Amino acid sequence: MRFKILTLAAAMTLLAACADKKTDVATSSTGSGLPSSGGVASSDLRTIFQTQVGDRIFFDFDKSSITPEAKAILQRQAAFATTNGQLTFTIEGHCDERGTREYNLALGERRATADKNALVALGVQSGRLQTISYGKERPAVVGSNEAAWAQNRRAVTVIN
Repeated sequence: MRFKILTLAAAMTLLAACADKKTDVATSSTGSGLPSSGGVASSDLRTIFQTQVGDRIFFDFDKSSITPEAKAILQRQAAFATTNGQLTFTIEGHCDERGTREYNLALGERRATADKNALVALGVQSGRLQTISYGKERPAVVGSNEAAWAQNRRAVTVIN
């Protein structure tokens, strides 16, 4: 655990140092840019976010409330977002296969919104966060058992 904390602290220090440099923004044909932190490739930022910060939180069956375990991950996500103020994020809400498509789309939206609200409460600007629900359409694990369902009841924060 200490190693993970030290690794995260080192990564955050590295990212903070890079944040002082000018940020290059590549603009797509739609006018939205994919920002990259000066000196750190956006793919590296995504890898750091996924592996060291944690890009997903999990929910109990038929719930959209944030668990204590999820709060710790959201705190790391908020610290990362604060350090990398040029980045924007999409929060994806997901469900397990049980329930109707419509019900799961609504539950996925509640989960994504709960995640977003928690990040905003931790200091991330609301305008940098968007939400989308995939319901049960994009399972992380295929299977009809509790182990698979538990992995599919999630919200995933993605760097845009």
